Amino acid sequence: MSTPSNSSSVFPLTDEPLKNLIQGPGDVEWRYEMRRECQEIIPGLLLGPFQASKSLEVLNSLGVTHILCIRDKKEAFSVKPRFPEHFEYLVLDVEDNEDQNVIRLFPQAHNFITESLDRKGTVLVHCNGGISLSPAFVVMFVMRRCQLSWEDALHLVQNRRYCISPNGGFLTQIKEYESIYKASVAVAGFPQGQMQRVVSRRKRDDDDDEEEIRCVHFWKLSPVLCVP
Repeated sequence: MSTPSNSSSVFPLTDEPLKNLIQGPGDVEWRYEMRRECQEIIPGLLLGPFQASKSLEVLNSLGVTHILCIRDKKEAFSVKPRFPEHFEYLVLDVEDNEDQNVIRLFPQAHNFITESLDRKGTVLVHCNGGISLSPAFVVMFVMRRCQLSWEDALHLVQNRRYCISPNGGFLTQIKEYESIYKASVAVAGFPQGQMQRVVSRRKRDDDDDEEEIRCVHFWKLSPVLCVP
């Protein structure tokens, strides 16, 4: 288990740096027992199973400051914060099945992880096994953080934690999230003054449409209203 570099990276990257980021370290030999450990996905962001959150000594050695615990509701009695006096926690109760809407819950996770990274902290994201549920959230996070396609984001995470395998429902939502985050980036990059003019013009157009509808409605009624 490597110590997080916790460096400040600027995204999005391009060309060779981006390719290297996605491919990850090429000298790592994956071993089966590594699925019980956590791995660094990008600087300051760790992904792993619940097992990785149970040792205070290990967490301190990794410099962990925040822990995002994503658990199935049925696991709440066992998968829970172990050291609330040492770390800042966010717990998300979900259902680990293909029908669970992870996109709806993602903003909470995104804000929590972003806050940790902005404060130069290190955040561990885990579910029970670190195979499907928590990786889905991490893939969406690095997709947005690094401004990647869903395929590149998935490969980036898989190239560091080889055992991840989001279920079919989560994978579908990961694909859908690409267009969602790209739309938000486009809106954020739109000049505010120009955006206000567009909104104002759209409002005038809508008002004109409503007035036209009212006029048509009135003229349709007028013959009836004029009957003596």
